[in-house]
Amino acid sequence: ILLAACGKNEKAAVPDVFHVKFTTTQGDFVVEATRAWAPRGVDRFHELVNMRYFDENRFFRVVPGFVAQFGVNKDYDVHDRWRKYFILDDPPKEKNLRGTLAFAQSDPNTRATEIFINLADNAALDAQNFVPFAKVVSGMEVVDKFYSGYGELMPEGKYIDPNRVENGTNAYLEPHFPKLDYIRRAGFLK
Repeated sequence: ILLAACGKNEKAAVPDVFHVKFTTTQGDFVVEATRAWAPRGVDRFHELVNMRYFDENRFFRVVPGFVAQFGVNKDYDVHDRWRKYFILDDPPKEKNLRGTLAFAQSDPNTRATEIFINLADNAALDAQNFVPFAKVVSGMEVVDKFYSGYGELMPEGKYIDPNRVENGTNAYLEPHFPKLDYIRRAGFLK
């Protein structure tokens, strides 16, 4: 993996399977990433965890029975750089079942940093080519507790503006949406 966005040129070896512990405002959960499911997605996830990209990320889109989304860096400059580093799509191998993680995307080959956790079995997302790359292996009850009072993003929802999330990151989210749960730290389990 080329860490070009960080100004680094070294390559990090990505294990076939690895675990990441997310320490959040509601408690801890653990994710197991599997390269065989989606090699490009897992490589990017590994790269982002390695650089602590997810630390202090808000769960800015929590829709009960659907998804909990994160992946906007606390620092706008970091987020702005990384949101432009798209990865090519992986062919789908797994289904968007409850507890699986997939990258958000707007079109083909537009996965970058934003990830959602499926809060239910979401077959409609399979049809839209959202490709799971990992699953929650412990702590799903923690994920279920994330604050969902702000609901879906605008225009379907009435509170959180996705454009302002992209362009303001935590400077927008923290003062306007103080009840959002967030990731204190995400790191590899040895």
